Amino acid sequence: MTVHVSRKEHFNAAHKLYNAAWSKEKNVEIFGPCANENWHGHNFDLIVTVKGEPDPDTGFVIDLKMLSCLIRAEVIEKLDHKNLNIDVDFMKGKLASCENLSVEIWKILSPKIRGISKFGKLHSLRLYETPRNYVEYFGE
Repeated sequence: MTVHVSRKEHFNAAHKLYNAAWSKEKNVEIFGPCANENWHGHNFDLIVTVKGEPDPDTGFVIDLKMLSCLIRAEVIEKLDHKNLNIDVDFMKGKLASCENLSVEIWKILSPKIRGISKFGKLHSLRLYETPRNYVEYFGE
């Protein structure tokens, strides 16, 4: 029996979408206002889903308190009220899209979740940039 367990966390961050290999005009054409020289911000929601079989001793796939502490320490503290293009070490040299951010968050959380849950593994990340726009990543 496989069960999916999710934890939602929140952070605020600024970024801009800008490809340095392109002209300013092309960046504006492709990214629109998201290429604003002075950045723009979002209220992000991150949903981390772990799948597995419940531990026969606890009934948990993963202890949600431990998962929350892990997400906060390893991801949220590094992203909250930061500029994704400048302040976040794991985003250096990468276009600060939600797609790229999701992949980098996966790389951080996946091995650490295995360390706190003997029955669960990271199944998916869902990163909401706005209430209507989100990226979902399954580690593929």
